[in-house]
Amino acid sequence: MTGGRVVVQVPATSANLGPGFDTLGLALGLYDEVEAELFEPSGEPGSRGVVIEVEGEGAGELDGGEGHLIVTTMRAAFDRMGFPQPRGIRLRCLNRIPHARGLGSSSAAICAGILAARALATPGPTGETGLTDDAVFALATEIEGHPDNVAPCLAGGLTVAWTDGAGVPHLVRLLPHPDVHPVVLIPAFRLSTEVARGLLPKDVPHADAAANAGRAALLIAALTARPEPELLLAATEDRLHQGYRAPAMPHTADLVRRLREAGVAAVVSGAGPTVLAFSTPHTQDSIVAEVGNDWHIQPLDVETRGARVVSPETR
Repeated sequence: MTGGRVVVQVPATSANLGPGFDTLGLALGLYDEVEAELFEPSGEPGSRGVVIEVEGEGAGELDGGEGHLIVTTMRAAFDRMGFPQPRGIRLRCLNRIPHARGLGSSSAAICAGILAARALATPGPTGETGLTDDAVFALATEIEGHPDNVAPCLAGGLTVAWTDGAGVPHLVRLLPHPDVHPVVLIPAFRLSTEVARGLLPKDVPHADAAANAGRAALLIAALTARPEPELLLAATEDRLHQGYRAPAMPHTADLVRRLREAGVAAVVSGAGPTVLAFSTPHTQDSIVAEVGNDWHIQPLDVETRGARVVSPETR
């Protein structure tokens, strides 16, 4: 297995999209690139070595050894495929996806690690690696804990993800209308997903659950048909999670409120604190007017291809 090198590109994602809590996700045109290479480290027989170079987001902050999320994910993928663990792993990470902002940075790392491991694994006698696309999705979901971010990261586009009674994750991929224009409003402050999830109640009123079910269904129609500002605004209404999480990110909650009052279909991206807005010609000026200097405005395309190996090199 030693000597291989691959480059994997993985997109940012926005989960929930308002009413689709833990179900809906959208792939965005903002990418991390990971170059992964296997090597033989010097030292005692059986010893392991990890070399990680990080440029961009997380540089100087992330674990530089075996605890790095991509490394642990690669090793989990090698185990799942039944291949022996490589002694040395070298990573070069160009990170553009902000960390702890609700744009799927951990899901991107997980998907990158699995795809890199699969590409580096020596094929069997019939060319198989032992990890199908469905198995990649299942392992990514297992590591991440839920499928709403890994689904669009792997498949691209707009995804609906769910887990069946046997615990197997599934997804349906849809393509949003070309006139759907996401804009992310990224703050300087961070919020961990664990903190945000900890604010959610165990039970919610039946009326709120019913309202969200209707809005999530409407959102599929609003995003795949020609988007209308009024329809998008109604379709992105949420009662299940954003209000409960507001105390942990009051600036995010306030911006979402102001944008929606101005007619902009704005939601919390994932667990936050980034805000996702769907821009139309009727609402572009409102977005600029409501967002202050503390937020970075970044229009993004919908990424339709998903995560992929972009530059494989085999022995």
